[in-house]
Amino acid sequence: MATPPVKVYGPPLSTAVSRVLVCLLEKDVQFQLVPVNMAKMEHKKPDYIKMQPFGQVPAFQDDDITLFESRAICRYVAEKYPNKGTAGLFGTNPLVKASIDQWLEAESQSFNPPSSVLTFQLFFAPLMKLKQDEASIKQNEAKLEKVLDVYENRLGSSRYLAGDEFTLADLSHLPNTQFLVEKTDKAELFTSRKNVGRWWSEISTRPAWKKVVEMQNA
Repeated sequence: MATPPVKVYGPPLSTAVSRVLVCLLEKDVQFQLVPVNMAKMEHKKPDYIKMQPFGQVPAFQDDDITLFESRAICRYVAEKYPNKGTAGLFGTNPLVKASIDQWLEAESQSFNPPSSVLTFQLFFAPLMKLKQDEASIKQNEAKLEKVLDVYENRLGSSRYLAGDEFTLADLSHLPNTQFLVEKTDKAELFTSRKNVGRWWSEISTRPAWKKVVEMQNA
């Protein structure tokens, strides 16, 4: 009997949803993308809140298991399907897992906050006809530059953030960076740094991520 596909709730344009989608594609796991109309506040309705208590996207279902928070979902997928698709996304031993986890934490705690603000202010705000906050843009650009300086140094001695293999540590950076490089005037934050630029060129041209971008542009 065929295994039913996992379900991912939310729009692919969401950075958190696209993080989960690219992980599933890298692992060659079948999935069903379930639309959530956020303009109609479907993510705040009682049935959805049962899956995602904070009323955000994505929500994730695997048979009778429900999860939320994109990075946790990615860890789960990588652990459940170690031999499918791209191997080693979450490592194969405790030391490698710890290395991946520390860079996932760096992404979540240091990279994501300023890059999310810039993504919203520079891409989503104009789309939603909202006024941009220039002070916030300037402040968060400075914060992101400091993070990318750390990455530049790390990537000078390592092909990827957690070592010589592509992992969740790299994958998790794809959504926000895609918007900043391709949809705003801040691409130079990445491309002007030799090692960061090389890294971005490698991870952004992976077939799984190209498929997600196609879904976003559909």
